[in-house]
Amino acid sequence: MAVIKEQPNPQESITVTDNRTGKTVTIPITNNSIPATAFTALKAPTTAGKRQEDDLGNGIRVYDPGFMNTAAIKSRITYIDGDAGELRHRGYPIEQLAERSTYLETAYLLIYGHLPDASQSKIWEYEVMHHTFLSEDLTSLLRSMRYDSHPMSIFITAFSSLSAYHPEANPSLAGQNLYTTSPELLNKQVIRALGKSSTIAALSLRIRMNRPAIAPRADLTYTENLLYMMDALSPADPYRPDPRLAKALDTLFILHADHEMNCSTAAMVHVGSSRVDPYSAIAAAASALYGPLHGGANEAVIRMLQRIGSVDRVPAFLEGVKKKKELLFGFGHRVYRNTDPRSTIIRKVAEEVFSILGRDPDGLIEIAQALRDAALKDPYFVERKLYPNVDYWSGLIYKTMGFPLDFFPVLFAVPRVSGWLAHWKQNLEEGTGKIWRPRQVYVGEGRRDYVELGEREARKVEDSREGVRELPHYQSRRRGPRGGVPAKL
Repeated sequence: MAVIKEQPNPQESITVTDNRTGKTVTIPITNNSIPATAFTALKAPTTAGKRQEDDLGNGIRVYDPGFMNTAAIKSRITYIDGDAGELRHRGYPIEQLAERSTYLETAYLLIYGHLPDASQSKIWEYEVMHHTFLSEDLTSLLRSMRYDSHPMSIFITAFSSLSAYHPEANPSLAGQNLYTTSPELLNKQVIRALGKSSTIAALSLRIRMNRPAIAPRADLTYTENLLYMMDALSPADPYRPDPRLAKALDTLFILHADHEMNCSTAAMVHVGSSRVDPYSAIAAAASALYGPLHGGANEAVIRMLQRIGSVDRVPAFLEGVKKKKELLFGFGHRVYRNTDPRSTIIRKVAEEVFSILGRDPDGLIEIAQALRDAALKDPYFVERKLYPNVDYWSGLIYKTMGFPLDFFPVLFAVPRVSGWLAHWKQNLEEGTGKIWRPRQVYVGEGRRDYVELGEREARKVEDSREGVRELPHYQSRRRGPRGGVPAKL
């Protein structure tokens, strides 16, 4: 009910008065939030001069472009305190998990809500590592993609295809309540997705390098196996990755495993609310991550440092940032108003990797350090709370480890699969069961009548966003433009 007559604790509520009608509603506050549907009680009469499209009779809609202050779910998974710079998974501080846990254990924690005991841990790791293999026909399908395909395109294609390889796990074939009535089947898909994501990632890099696929090894750790599949020369190669680098990558995976309701996670839950299979939902989430404003941040940091070029050009670059002539990547965060807690951890990982592999020959590490030091001393950036975030150092680590820039988003996607699955599973078990369907505020044309083609006035198209214009056709000059007489030589 939107109107609350009896309030056990009146202080835990807000009272809203609609000045158009004088109507007042009292809305309970729970967990410092109020239900948006309460505003539907504030209906206004439809009178002359009012737009039909404003839908006055169905109450007020809450307009929040970009979801700046809208909570779409209740979650038990990840907590972020942006002001204090705190990040916890299921209550555990990220600092403790990064130091003492492993990625697979953290994945279990995110998905099932508690740390596994010794027996559960052994079974969990065994099952994930024995579901890393891809079928030959799926591998062939992916290898048919162009050698210069972006690795994220291959990653997305692979997951969108997986549902075709597991029809028994497809609610469109086996029933829409499949995952709410069969937890065993749900758990199997979770294990499959986690195991296969690393193999898909490695294969996307092998395709990019025009190298044959390397089968996974279940006797290695999760990140050791990933590095092995990327770097082994052949199945007979006795190569084993440096355990220190595997540990560094494992820590990075813990830091990237989940970060609450970000763009890709919201996409996972939104698409999953239709009851589609988890592989298709992961493909949608990965597509969101593919966008340069989300998964491309660490790549943007590297390109920024390359553009700066040398330590002595850092001051001029920062002046350009202040004058809005340059973009500063890797500083600040939409959620954190203080230091990103992950950045402190990742800085230690960076030093470990640099000590093993040496400094980047392009001098980017020195530029990054100079840029960080200068920004942290400059009142302009300090007052705006622009501190280095996790993306600032992760890109440098990946580049030092020899990963190409276009592979960075894949290294983000692989660990984030666990977070996506955790939120997908939670919404199945604790959500409303309804498909997500955001409202809109319509500000377009009112009703108008159709005009026949011959009766329409000619329009001069000046807006380049309007697509009605001739496009270049890349055909042989023998055919000429649009297939007509050849152009004069």
